Amino acid sequence: MAQLTKVSGTAQPVFALDVANGSISGTANVAAQGPVQMAGPKLDFFSLTANAALTNAGNVNGYLSSVLQAVQQNGTIAMYQAGATAGTISLAIYPTGAYTTATLVTAAQTANATGGLNIGIPTANVSATASFTTI
Repeated sequence: MAQLTKVSGTAQPVFALDVANGSISGTANVAAQGPVQMAGPKLDFFSLTANAALTNAGNVNGYLSSVLQAVQQNGTIAMYQAGATAGTISLAIYPTGAYTTATLVTAAQTANATGGLNIGIPTANVSATASFTTI
């Protein structure tokens, strides 16, 4: 197998990782003993269970999009999954610490009665874990 001998470069990532600290030495991450997260920032995971099925909640400006928009007022949803019949919305939110279960349910409840659906998400139906379906 052919190989090229490196003449420059470091073990630093070649793309931005949420910091704009310019060029840093190749041994900086080793000296700091910090993790290198190539997949993105740390996320908080939550699960919201609605009072009813979300089968008809995915329309434009519907209940689901209203919940997602309300949650994104204080954080960014990195990924989500909605279970139509179970009424569960699993969320991965950045930055970590942007929400507690109490503040998340408050944000989600602002979407209540929008899109013609009055579904609602009770406080007891929010947990700090999420269950995503794997493919």
